[in-house]
Parts: sequence; C-alpha cells; structure tokens
Amino acid sequence: MTTQNNVDLYPALEPYAHGRLSVGHGHELYYEQCGNPAGIPAVVLHGGPGSGCSPNQRRFFDPAYYRVVLFDQRGCGRSRPPGALPRNTTLDLITDIEQLRAHLNIDRWLVFGGSWGSTLSLAYAQVYPPAVTGLILRGIFLATPDELEWYLVGLQRFIPEAWNRFASGVPELERADLLSAYYRRVHSANPAHAISAARAWSAYETAVIGLDPAAVETAATPLDRAAAAAGDDRDESLLAQVKINTHYLKHHCFLEPDQLIRGLGSIRSIPAAIIQGRCDMMCPPVTAYRLHSAWPEASLVMVEQGGHLASSPPIAGALVTATERFKQVVTAGNAAVGRASL
Repeated sequence: MTTQNNVDLYPALEPYAHGRLSVGHGHELYYEQCGNPAGIPAVVLHGGPGSGCSPNQRRFFDPAYYRVVLFDQRGCGRSRPPGALPRNTTLDLITDIEQLRAHLNIDRWLVFGGSWGSTLSLAYAQVYPPAVTGLILRGIFLATPDELEWYLVGLQRFIPEAWNRFASGVPELERADLLSAYYRRVHSANPAHAISAARAWSAYETAVIGLDPAAVETAATPLDRAAAAAGDDRDESLLAQVKINTHYLKHHCFLEPDQLIRGLGSIRSIPAAIIQGRCDMMCPPVTAYRLHSAWPEASLVMVEQGGHLASSPPIAGALVTATERFKQVVTAGNAAVGRASL
C-alpha cells in the first residue's frame, strides 16, 4: 500500500473491464471492474442520491484480493440518460444491483456504501440477504424526517450565512419548506430557473461539506466531483444530479417510515461494520448510534477526528481497515466466525 495524507490507501488503478448494462425502461448503467478478476467480489454504492462513482473509491480495497465493481446509479454519472427520473426509485436501484450481479456472474459480494450509499446498501441487503457476504457502511443516512430537518433547517445554527443565502433563493412564503420550494424550481420547465436553483442547492451542500475536517483537502463536493467525471456541460451535469437528489429526498427516498430499522431482522447474521465520523455534520453520529443500538451485532467504529468525506484521512483509514478485516471473515468462513461484526 502507498501512503497519502498519512493514510494507507492502495495505489491508484484503472479498471480491467468496463461496460454498460441495459436495465430496462430506457436506463443504461455504466459499470467497471477493478483489481483481481478472480478475487472476492465487492460492490461500491455511491452517495448522493445523484452523484456517481469516482476513481478514489477503488483505493479502499486490496487489488490483489478483491474484485471491485463500481457503477453509476440510474441517471447518474456516466449512466444514461443523465438525470432521468421515470422508473428511478430505491426499489428500481435495488433491482439494478441484482441485475448487475447476475450479469457479472457473481454469486455473493461485499456491499460497501457511504452516505446515501449506506441507505441503499441496507435496503438492498434487506431484500437480497443471500447475495451479501458483508456490509461496510459509512456516514449513516436512514432517510428519516429528522435527518432532513437537520440538513435543511438545523444546520443554520452552524452556517447561518450559507443557510440564509440558500433560504433567500426562494420567496419568503416558501421558506418553511425549502425542499419543496427547491424541488419545484429544479424541476421547472424554464432551464435558466432550474439551473439557478441547482447552483444554489449545490452551494449549500458545499458550505455543509466545508464543516468537514478534511474540507481543506477536498474542495469539491460530491456533486462537483461527479459533474467533472461526467465530462458533460457543467451546468447540465449539475442540474441532472440535483434533479435526482431532490427527487429522492422529496419522496422520502421511496422508503416507508423506519423501514431500514424495522428490516434489520433479515440481515443480523451478515458481518457488518458501521464507520462514522464524530465530526460528520452532513450525517450526524446520532443516526449511526441509533442504527447500532438496533443492530448490536454490527460493529460501530466512531472515528473521533473524522467527518463525512471518505477522503478524510481518519475515515479513509477506518475504511481500509474494514476491508482488510473482511479478509479474515472470508478466510474463517461466515459460519465459523460466529458473529456479525467486522
């Protein structure tokens, strides 16, 4: 392994294969495979909703040991068509993951997801537990009203200037429900109005990310990085991502209230690690603590100096440690391990 920013990450590597998978209803997913073609399969579920996979996500895995699959979710990144909303729900994404697994002839895989990726990882595992060898979850988001209230209202206590700029992007009468107000504008038929709203939405996210201890090292937000990776017009890429983001948040991520907590019974025996930054302002530690309290079989690593970003050195180190520990689970065999934590 090489050392970067005092964190042991594996060297940058290129995919040994990539392609597109038609999953129906006009959607085509971009996917890539990295590492060892004969290795232990792992799939990376990116955040957002609406961002996309990035080259740095390949570096949390030993390329000699793992067969790492990354893909852009419906409408995201290099998947087609960009920003497409029809038939774009959490259940559709879960079905896509299964289609991709079957397409790649993978029996079971380690599921690795952060932020929105942690949400989707839990939702997928609860529908298809036999397909999951383990779960590594970072920056937990359970898509509850309390979490949305924190992000859209509560954070004004920490970034009042940025929040006031964000709120002033809509008329005062609409500020009691900023999500609905921005949803209407981002999905407006007027391109100029939609792009302006998308910029304001992204600027607020940038301010929240700026609270992260690693923000000085990672200036770009997840939306910024995904837009650059897409290689399209910057504004159009940003608009596509914010459309998906607000589409999911407006619809409670297409999950029933507390669905992911209530569904834990089906995955208790799956080895799992919860990696949470103590300084994560985007997805505060209370959510990870709640998940662990309901799921004590999973290990909880509270990273004291870690924030939300996977690139945060303490968080990156914890993620690499988790993928290394999973090797022991595989070697011992899930039945022999006798517990569900990593």
